[in-house]
Amino acid sequence: MKSTRERILQTLLNHPRSSINDLADAVGINAISVRHHLTNLQAEGTVIAEEERHGVGRPRLVYSLTEKGVERFPTRYLRLTNRLLEQIKEKLPETAVQQLFAKMADDLAKEYSEKAASLPMEQRLNYLKQILAQEGFTLEWEKREGYYEIRELSCPYYHVSQNHPEVCVVDQILITSILKVQAKKIGCVLQGDPFCIYRLQTSD
Repeated sequence: MKSTRERILQTLLNHPRSSINDLADAVGINAISVRHHLTNLQAEGTVIAEEERHGVGRPRLVYSLTEKGVERFPTRYLRLTNRLLEQIKEKLPETAVQQLFAKMADDLAKEYSEKAASLPMEQRLNYLKQILAQEGFTLEWEKREGYYEIRELSCPYYHVSQNHPEVCVVDQILITSILKVQAKKIGCVLQGDPFCIYRLQTSD
């Protein structure tokens, strides 16, 4: 059974720009409870409020999903993405597909790698963590004896990569390009490991 928050998000997915009263009617709870849930959803960045005029009087607030909120419902996008990748792989040779993903990762890395170049390694790692969070990854890093280890706690490509493991090259290239150190993959969720893990040999 879906929680109240999930039902509010689902309603906003189907009916953007809903008012508190609209949501209260749709979800079946009172407006005060809806307002409380909306405050929490806004704080986590999944819902946004905007003013809307409706006749005479003060504008009312209406609510919609942010991009982050829409991403809570990935099924449609997952099907579309899989179909697109299947078409690409049918029409292009394997090496061309790999080059396509590598080029995409290189282009993305160029946006960030210049700023990272002048930073000490641990600042680069924190910068990488921030950048990959913008791309939907959650990662942590740890300094070990003679190397650093990066663990990806969540990956936005996980569901796609189950059918199209070629996408895994994207984060590996981003890590290597931003840190200016070769990232060796020593663990992979697609092979049954709990996380994707990268090892960085460095003298910093």
